[in-house]
Amino acid sequence: MVDAQDYRIEQDSIGEMKIPADAYYGVNTARAVENFDIARRKIGVYPDFIVALAQVKQAACRANVEIGQLDPEIGKYIDAACQEIIDGKLHDQFVVGVIQGGAGTSSNMNANEVIANRALELAGHKKGEYQYISPNDHVNMAQSTNDAYPSSVKIGIVHSMQNLVAEYHLLQDAFLKKSIEFSHILKVGRTQMQDAVPMTLGQEFHGWATTISEDIDRLIEVQKLVLELNLGGTAIGTGINAHPDYAAAVVPHLRKITGRDDICGASDLIEATSDTGVFMSVSSVMKRAAMKLSKICNDLRLLSSGPQAGFNEINLPARQAGSSIMPGKVNPVIPEAVSQVAYVVAGNDVTVSMAVEAGQLQLNAFEPVMLHTLMQNSTWLRRALRTLRVNCVNGITANSEHTESQVRANIGLVTALNPVIGYSAASKIAKRAQRTGESVADIAVEEGLLTREQVEQLLQAEQLAGKIPTLGDRKLLSDEEVAELERQIDSLDMVDLDRIEVA
Repeated sequence: MVDAQDYRIEQDSIGEMKIPADAYYGVNTARAVENFDIARRKIGVYPDFIVALAQVKQAACRANVEIGQLDPEIGKYIDAACQEIIDGKLHDQFVVGVIQGGAGTSSNMNANEVIANRALELAGHKKGEYQYISPNDHVNMAQSTNDAYPSSVKIGIVHSMQNLVAEYHLLQDAFLKKSIEFSHILKVGRTQMQDAVPMTLGQEFHGWATTISEDIDRLIEVQKLVLELNLGGTAIGTGINAHPDYAAAVVPHLRKITGRDDICGASDLIEATSDTGVFMSVSSVMKRAAMKLSKICNDLRLLSSGPQAGFNEINLPARQAGSSIMPGKVNPVIPEAVSQVAYVVAGNDVTVSMAVEAGQLQLNAFEPVMLHTLMQNSTWLRRALRTLRVNCVNGITANSEHTESQVRANIGLVTALNPVIGYSAASKIAKRAQRTGESVADIAVEEGLLTREQVEQLLQAEQLAGKIPTLGDRKLLSDEEVAELERQIDSLDMVDLDRIEVA
């Protein structure tokens, strides 16, 4: 038998419900938990989003106090409750499922109730005594789910992407350091999986660092598009139930709270409430980055293949036994795992696209699944980048003798002789080398086309591989700087982002 002290009674328009006495959420949240027992993953697993919700509510509170609509005494306690959530507290009270109907109303009410009940405690009242501080009348003042929720979604995604970009910087740094380490190791370049011309292993790693750099730029650029908000539009963008001064007042507060000066209010709040196309832009950039990351992982697997019957140009760190039947086999498990994350991101792009298209008239009801997929993308990509860097790239070694011997024996060297002896003569050398196994250099000298000194000059490493890329204005991170950046990222990962609770 449940003791009466173990629960409180709350009522909504549908009826009464028993709420655990120690819960900060209320009746609206409890109904949502019952209704949406689907993913069994709570919105609280995305702390960046929960922080964003609290930041939007805090900005609304301060704006309403400023324009004289909210009692400053009530505002003081709401503000303090929001700050606690921003600081990482009470995230376990955000219990509605990530998949939910209602265009995010359940998430918005979850936030309203948690903030209201904590504010009540701070004011010396009991949870559920909403006659003093109301989830709807006070915490949700001048707001609708339809402007507060999407604004929180956008800010939460940007928070998460900042951590993602930080991990990309760390991976770029790891590739740059390897490019310096391998800068003078000759190897055979390949096109269409066939031998091409020589290059250095350092050039290959530098190319991957540049690829990562381009994705960093795109991930930063798209954040500015995301931060155009429809706050103040309330239900459909007309601003009904909000004071005329509210929309202009809330944005400066939100900028200060989040530290993002690029937050702005939309010029057309009706359009901004119904149009969710920016989420496709975010998804597209993430997919682009994921596909390019997977391509790099494909290259790493190829270059480390073998070791005896494959390319065997590099060695990936041995992370685990590779077979239950073949002793000594080690597989490239880290790049394989990262590629699988990329495939999920690609699939999620389809989900976001369909959800964006499904909007109707003045609202899109499907932002919860957009939030879920984009936050999962950002979280999984960030973790994949970390494991690729720490468990793979940092420990890569080169088989320099093997790669350089392949270069010397490769008929692709004849390309370097083209400018002096011409394409026709070079072709004849290539055919003979392929038929007899003789070296390109020996054939060129024997045929009297070049002297030994000329051949050696033309086949120098600098001539073969061309200019070795410089770092430009990119500065390598010290070990201390890497560790500090990792600590900063970890400090914002306040809970296990993928905890799945099954009843």
